[in-house]
Amino acid sequence: MKRVYNFSAGPSVLPEVVLKRAAEEMFDYQGCGQSVMEMSHRSKVFEGIITGAESLLREIMNIPDNYKVLFLQGGASTQFAAIPLNLGNKNRKADYVLTGQWATKAYKEAARYLDANVVASSKDKTFSYIPKLDPDTFTKDADYFYICMNNTIYGTVYHDIPDTGDVPLVADISSCILSTPIDVSKFGILYAGAQKNMAPAGLVVAIIREDLIGNAMDICPTMLNFQTHADNGSMFNTPPCWTIYIAKLVLEWIKNDIGGLENMQKINEKKASILYNFLDSSNMFKGTVVPEDRSLMNVPFVTGNADLDAKFVKEATAHDFVNIKGHRTVGGMRASIYNAMPVEGVEKLVAFMKEFEAANS
Repeated sequence: MKRVYNFSAGPSVLPEVVLKRAAEEMFDYQGCGQSVMEMSHRSKVFEGIITGAESLLREIMNIPDNYKVLFLQGGASTQFAAIPLNLGNKNRKADYVLTGQWATKAYKEAARYLDANVVASSKDKTFSYIPKLDPDTFTKDADYFYICMNNTIYGTVYHDIPDTGDVPLVADISSCILSTPIDVSKFGILYAGAQKNMAPAGLVVAIIREDLIGNAMDICPTMLNFQTHADNGSMFNTPPCWTIYIAKLVLEWIKNDIGGLENMQKINEKKASILYNFLDSSNMFKGTVVPEDRSLMNVPFVTGNADLDAKFVKEATAHDFVNIKGHRTVGGMRASIYNAMPVEGVEKLVAFMKEFEAANS
């Protein structure tokens, strides 16, 4: 059976052991005589799946007891509205740092409901860096402070977490969840679309400090109110059962096969260093991000020649390196090297890049 090296930014590659396990259990999940895709979300069998997924996530991420874990739908983009509607109920103010397309969309959505202040932006250089923050520019009575931790399109990441004092820090961690350890206690809310590092599309995981639940604006729709889902154990309506099941399998893989997030980080650092070291030594390919803000997950790079970029993408695809074309706002190429991308995949990509450079110089 042929398997390509999938460098897609999302939906992305999944661990092969997870795919094989899901295939084995497709018709009959652990002797219950039905697929997870068929079973009632109110059944005891599925209750074991969702509670098991939450328990594993709490263990792996070391989530404190005073945080709720919610399994939600609507994509991470739905949280662009849910967050201001749930948190912006006191002073109707929030601070945003714009480091890419998703943070910008979140800011624009929040501005519909409250006074959203842009503290800093890296738009001036096509979001190729994380802007330095001046605490004097922060809104002292903001209801929350918002960042996008890892920027999928532009390949930047926060290595230093902003200190926002008593103002709750909210972070979109869609493209870096489970890639490294993270101190959950520094945040009011962490949320992630699962389709990059955790499961197929269809699930959003939100980790929310309990004191931030239960104070939504009156205009907040029932389905966007965090209280609705916290009170019902993420079962107010039918959850994305299959995706939660796959997330559980991925979490088992991280715990049992990888050995936790510390080991996951080491593997991710090894993969990233292989690719970045080549980019820094190449005469043809160049990374687009300042070195100090480089992501472990998403690596955009260019040749500086659009025709050559297109030729590389075409030939790479023919050699089974797929979904490597860059986002239109950056151009060139982008290798998303999420948790499930093996070291071998990055090594082979770099070997192909060296061959391409030699043949086209």
